[in-house]
Amino acid sequence: MIRRQKVIVSLLCAVLTVGLLAGCSGKNGNGGSGDKVTLRMIESLTSPKRTELIQAMITKFEEANPNIKVEFISPPFDQADNKIRTMLGSDEQLDVLEVRDLTVAEFVNNGYIEPLNSYTDKWKDFATVSAVSKSVGTVGDKLYFVPNGLYQRQMFYRSDWLKEAGLNPPTTWEELYDTAKKLTDPAKNRFGFSFRGGAGSNGTTDAMILAFNGDKVNLDDSMFTKDGATIYSTPEAKAAMELYLKLYKDASPPDSINWGFQEQVQAFTSGVAGILLQDPDVIQSLQEKMTEGTWATAPLVTGPTGKALFAAGGAGWGITAKSKHKEEAWKLVEFLSSPAENTKFSKDYGLIPIHSSATEDEFFKTGPYKTLIDMSNKPDTFVNYKPAFQYPGTGQWGQVTMETGQSLLLGKSNLEDTLKKWDEYWVDQKTTLKQ
Repeated sequence: MIRRQKVIVSLLCAVLTVGLLAGCSGKNGNGGSGDKVTLRMIESLTSPKRTELIQAMITKFEEANPNIKVEFISPPFDQADNKIRTMLGSDEQLDVLEVRDLTVAEFVNNGYIEPLNSYTDKWKDFATVSAVSKSVGTVGDKLYFVPNGLYQRQMFYRSDWLKEAGLNPPTTWEELYDTAKKLTDPAKNRFGFSFRGGAGSNGTTDAMILAFNGDKVNLDDSMFTKDGATIYSTPEAKAAMELYLKLYKDASPPDSINWGFQEQVQAFTSGVAGILLQDPDVIQSLQEKMTEGTWATAPLVTGPTGKALFAAGGAGWGITAKSKHKEEAWKLVEFLSSPAENTKFSKDYGLIPIHSSATEDEFFKTGPYKTLIDMSNKPDTFVNYKPAFQYPGTGQWGQVTMETGQSLLLGKSNLEDTLKKWDEYWVDQKTTLKQ
């Protein structure tokens, strides 16, 4: 009896030992045979369709990597970036995160995200990632996120309106004004230009001022000219803004002084406005709401020197500095960023793919996306610049320009004072950055 009890005790000890060893192995989290690693991942630019597309890619990744589980967090769009900041600031477990061109400098300065250079050096598909895509995710000489697609502005126009009026798509800002004015008929509630005077209005004012300054602009410090002055202090800036005022007064709906993104796009799709400047993520909306053949795309219009300056924007996948599963996290980033997955995601959501090989796909060689490829093939005319994300006040610039710009449009302030305020704002930003 005693011997039998000893055998049972020995067996129990053996079972407990194996269990403890297995538990230790599970906590190891190295992704090896038998180990299960859980990655926590969060997105920023959330929308129902986008979240669904990303979740489908994650499911495919998990099927190919049964030892890695991904917990995908999708906060509401207007809360997402603050949610990410809170999680990072409180050291909450997070492995993969969506970093934006607007947030990358902030995250780098706070030490929140990991440089990816050591990973991309071993990634065979990195060679086909476009130079612009690499630039968007880079701070200094280090890459901090791989974009999941690019946003690049182009022109959308009512081809039926222009045909009816015997007009060609404009190629310069002056032509855009003339064309928009000819298309405008307030009695029919028809206006040539889909103006945006509310949130995001600096997308137009900055584009015009940059184009008018042309070769003077410091492409690596785009709020300044090559001689160190702000782009708002030049005679070219004044000429650009004089045209901007005329564009609103003579060719835009009066209430567009308050329009943001949604109103601007809706005016185009509903037949109120004939020319729209927007990113490719509106293409699917246009395809759904407008009759085929009534609209088309064209390159950005140029300034007096024959150049259009643009900044390709984007967001993408990065790895947190405090992740305990960085190798597995990179495996996920690499999968999501592969040519096959990124090209499919770009098609499904309406973005410019990050791999140059995707430009050979018929989907991007024809139709509304072709314009973007054509622009990228003319870098001397369509010049890419680096946005001023390194400055702490960049995030507030949109609010500043909206408020002062609306005051200008309403006649409550004059052009000289407005440009002076904009000049002083960026001089102060430069001074603050040097301190």
